Amino acid sequence: MSEQEQDIAEMTFEQALDKLEGIVEALEQGNVPLDQSISYYERGEKLRNHCRKLLAAAEDRVEKIRLDGEGRAAGTEPLDS
Repeated sequence: MSEQEQDIAEMTFEQALDKLEGIVEALEQGNVPLDQSISYYERGEKLRNHCRKLLAAAEDRVEKIRLDGEGRAAGTEPLDS
């Protein structure tokens, strides 16, 4: 794993999203040289993939509360059961 990939792997979702938004903003302004644009795009792809991975992990952890016949909490189950 490269240093850049390791750096991204250690980011929280919020940190990665903030970096990704910065890259998108810089690219949208259009004043970044071509070589740097390509580097930004590649880093942006890695950040996007990291965010997707973190979101998938969070979704797996989300559960809904199951109620018994009297409306009391009886446990949990996966959100998408």
